Amino acid sequence: MTVSRETLLPEYFSERGVEVTRYAEILATKGIEWGLIGPREGDRIWERHIANCVPITTLMKEGGKVLDVGSGAGLPGIVIALARPDLKVTLLEPLARRVDFLNETIAELGLPITVVRSKAEAYKGSFDYVVARAVAPLPKLYGMVRHLIVPGGSLLAMKGERALEELAEMGEVKGLKPTLLEVVIGELPPSRIVEITKAG
Repeated sequence: MTVSRETLLPEYFSERGVEVTRYAEILATKGIEWGLIGPREGDRIWERHIANCVPITTLMKEGGKVLDVGSGAGLPGIVIALARPDLKVTLLEPLARRVDFLNETIAELGLPITVVRSKAEAYKGSFDYVVARAVAPLPKLYGMVRHLIVPGGSLLAMKGERALEELAEMGEVKGLKPTLLEVVIGELPPSRIVEITKAG
């Protein structure tokens, strides 16, 4: 299914349509030049990257603090900030080159996003939601970020075909409630998101 900017803009980016359109252009040009987006992805930015991140934006309470771990090109963190201006978003990225890309991009878009260069394990902070897209298998990922999640807060991990396998690999961990959410909104392809809520 093809998902176009015309499909997404009015419904999910009504307040920041200009900015999300510019972000898509940045991903298709500088994102590819800097090696953050695959060279063949230029024609599929809206479908594979922007639309792919929209479902996770519907799972967060108003005014929440969000940490995007291993943000890379800003996915899903920048999309979350564009779709949900009420959220306070921080991008966490250990690689200097990617941090430079993120800082330049959010400066151009005029977004109130914080960018931090650090590994998740070494970073200190408290967030209602920690989000991740293609960072690490679930058991490893939760171990990396659990200290960053407030009691009652959640890890929201975007996963693909292996979501159920990774969920099984979590096993029985005391105090955790892992749930596989299949989020379907509008005409967008279904999105698999594993939510692990920290005991509160």
